[in-house]
Amino acid sequence: MNMKLSDLSLIKRLGRRANALLAGTTGQWTNWVRKGAALGAIALLCTSCAGGAFLADLPYNPWEQVPLPVNETVLDIAFTADPNHGWLVGTNETLLETFDGGRSWEQREIILEEETHYRLASVSFSGDEGWIVGEPSIMLHTADAGESWQRIPLSEKLPGAPLLVTALGPHSAEMATDVAAIYRTDDDGRNWQAMVQDAAGAVRNLSRSDDGRYVSVSGRGNFYATWEPGQDVWLPHQRTSSRRLQNMGFTPDGRLWLLARGGLVQFTQDAADQESWNEGTNPEFATSWGLLDLTFRNENEAWLSGGSGNLLMSEDGGETWIKDRDVEDLPSNLYNVTFSSPSEGFILGQDGVLLRYDATSAPA
Repeated sequence: MNMKLSDLSLIKRLGRRANALLAGTTGQWTNWVRKGAALGAIALLCTSCAGGAFLADLPYNPWEQVPLPVNETVLDIAFTADPNHGWLVGTNETLLETFDGGRSWEQREIILEEETHYRLASVSFSGDEGWIVGEPSIMLHTADAGESWQRIPLSEKLPGAPLLVTALGPHSAEMATDVAAIYRTDDDGRNWQAMVQDAAGAVRNLSRSDDGRYVSVSGRGNFYATWEPGQDVWLPHQRTSSRRLQNMGFTPDGRLWLLARGGLVQFTQDAADQESWNEGTNPEFATSWGLLDLTFRNENEAWLSGGSGNLLMSEDGGETWIKDRDVEDLPSNLYNVTFSSPSEGFILGQDGVLLRYDATSAPA
């Protein structure tokens, strides 16, 4: 079981009770009792955490670092109809292409008229049709797996800058902006239909489920909002504690997960109830600050990434965690964990750090 905040409170209360019982006493007996109380508190800490203060080590490392031809922060990755052919995007208009499943990458150049540095935030493919969006407002479209890219003009009245794009099928895509405006096209981006009447405001993060639902974290992390097809507006929800929200997303069975400041991880108990949150845990209390992203490789195995090479894995849907210490020396924040299939996954980080999941290194 992971350590909860109540465990620390209990330890502090035990310490105060021991001091009260020893008030007015002196001598070696007092020192022995105080030392015993301290050791007992440490034992309680380790027992209640069951790996919460310092997690057990993952006995294998399924991640290998892939060298990139750039030192830019990479932000998103997607593959075409050919599982070996993919694209990687990032800051300063970084655009990389692979033909071997992500084992090696080649840099591609976007020819643009203006001399503006773009942050390419999202890429998505359905078959060989792909889309890329970023800021300042830019959208690229390909119908031939990236052999050629066409820039799609976006209205100057677009609320916010494109943050997330999802390829839906032939000629169709959905785009969400950094103020949570959602639009859909069914004609290669020539026309866009607004899916919500009003944007939700500046967002820190935005996630989309496979069935078209969205969850957003407000720019300051003080609330979250949800939207599903058929609704006219976003539904706001208060955060679950005083801790500011960092990121949110969906589990394979449609429930919500959240990461909050200080390393708090929570899941909803019911996919139909977006406020049915469990108590929440700090997976590794000693070092679980700055958790940034969470994703599932399958229904039970989850991966949790954070700052300074922090990488955790759960085999029971997030109830308990173990740590991959083979990557903790990486001088990089690990921003994004993604799996296109149970055997194909990547972790995207800053300054050109990319990790590739090697299924042969993991137990069957």
